[in-house]
Amino acid sequence: MAKLKKIFAIAGVILLIGMYLLTFMSAMFATPNTHSLFLGSLAATIIVPVFLYTYTLIYKVVYKNRENQENKEQKD
Repeated sequence: MAKLKKIFAIAGVILLIGMYLLTFMSAMFATPNTHSLFLGSLAATIIVPVFLYTYTLIYKVVYKNRENQENKEQKD
């Protein structure tokens, strides 16, 4: 679980940094898409961490149930 959390955390950080850099570069060159990229980065700043947190909660619930079932089977 810890290894998977680290992988998703690193992927989330890379995704956010990439989007921030894209937005920053777009703002420096004043492209027509600057406003859209900024709004996308702003939305992703909220959505990506929430998605990763939700995924880890679901992962914990699913594997906790599997572990409980395995433990019950071993006791029987």
